[in-house]
Amino acid sequence: MSSALSSPNVPSTFSSLEWARVDLANCPQIDGETPGPESKRYHERCTQYFKGLSGQVKLFPVTFESGEGCVLRDVDGNEYLDFSSGIYVTTLGHCHPKVSEAIGRYASMLMNAHDFTTPIKTALCEKLAEVLPGDLNGFQFYDSGTTAVEAAIRVARAATKRNETISCFNDFHGKTYGAVSHGQISNRVYGATRAPGAHMVPRPDVYRPIWTKSDGTIDTDKYIWFYEQYIDKGTVHDVAAFILEPIQGWGGSVMPPDDFFPKLRKFCDDRNILLIMDEVLTSWGRTGKWLCSEYWNVVPDIVTIGKGFGNGFPVTCVAVREPYKESFESISASSSYGGNPMACAAALASTEVIEDENLLQHAQYLGDVALRRLKQMMADHPIIGDVRAKGCLMGIELVKDREAKTPFNEAGVRVYQKAFRKGLAWIPAGHILRMSPPIVMGEDALLKGLDIIDESIGETERELGFA
Repeated sequence: MSSALSSPNVPSTFSSLEWARVDLANCPQIDGETPGPESKRYHERCTQYFKGLSGQVKLFPVTFESGEGCVLRDVDGNEYLDFSSGIYVTTLGHCHPKVSEAIGRYASMLMNAHDFTTPIKTALCEKLAEVLPGDLNGFQFYDSGTTAVEAAIRVARAATKRNETISCFNDFHGKTYGAVSHGQISNRVYGATRAPGAHMVPRPDVYRPIWTKSDGTIDTDKYIWFYEQYIDKGTVHDVAAFILEPIQGWGGSVMPPDDFFPKLRKFCDDRNILLIMDEVLTSWGRTGKWLCSEYWNVVPDIVTIGKGFGNGFPVTCVAVREPYKESFESISASSSYGGNPMACAAALASTEVIEDENLLQHAQYLGDVALRRLKQMMADHPIIGDVRAKGCLMGIELVKDREAKTPFNEAGVRVYQKAFRKGLAWIPAGHILRMSPPIVMGEDALLKGLDIIDESIGETERELGFA
């Protein structure tokens, strides 16, 4: 472990997998109706003032009080198995001792020094240069994924001296105007139009392809062909970057075909367009790699890293390749909270835990286990149209009819609420059920969570006349 972060209060023999082991005889543990009375009271008090809740809270307004490892506890004493990781954030489980110790040490030592150099920031930069692929060795730190995305776009414009950008349908890049302009704008409060120069194109979805070959398989070459046509006819030939998620998170854990990103990488290289991978959600062990793009041997020119990067502490990173890192100098890159010592300590501790305990391999193993179980569920349930998993990023797509692939939103809501009542804390996305368990979860706990979902889907099918 790095000398900057040796943890005197955590034994060297500490194992995240053992620490996060769930007593499945007692978890999930639900006593009575949930959300319980204390949850409802707190929620009512809080929401007199606190507004703008996410869809998952509106569907199940529980009040959480504490968490450890893969378990969450609410104020009524109920225990839930965590399949959300705080919306893809607590990749190493709640309150991981090594991460908490590192944050606490710097909270009592040095909280903020703006963008001055600190030993812990230096150690983090050196570790990132060591573990990231290719020549991704220029960094700047931020406190949110949205801020990182905005900075990544500014870096691309500075590096290329061009302005236009291309993103993809159903990608999600954040909630500021610039970031939202590269995703789906569904509300006019973000602006009646997208930001100038922001373009969108379709991306391959194996389950719902736009273009197919004669044998019915997805035709990724046709997507690339369309991008060429769109740039020629739909832009002013001033494209700085192509920005997209490797796997769509908000869009429903949508996986690309394996040949897509190598082809997109070549497409961008041939046209001197920078490739920005928004890996805020998919990086730092979530899919079983530091960067999800490593699965396709693709090194982006610019990449955003976040969510599990600090295991819950708000810290994100923009990493750029060697030829472009000096472009940070011309974009006013620093931020008030980015790279503060507590944030750097959290990110370095998380990185070292993943590396020292071979958790990338464990995440891949959990993904393989999950995919086998999900395929079995698909064979058993007519409303499951598709299942997918890469590491601890998983999805189930519910449909009214497998032939028509009609989205089944009502079923999605019912399954989500039923499973939550049984003690599974997780993520809805309309007709697509999303799962992101901590990568320290044991196989038995993972299968227990999937069993709860299986049971909830069966109950929903019977209620809706599909069984």
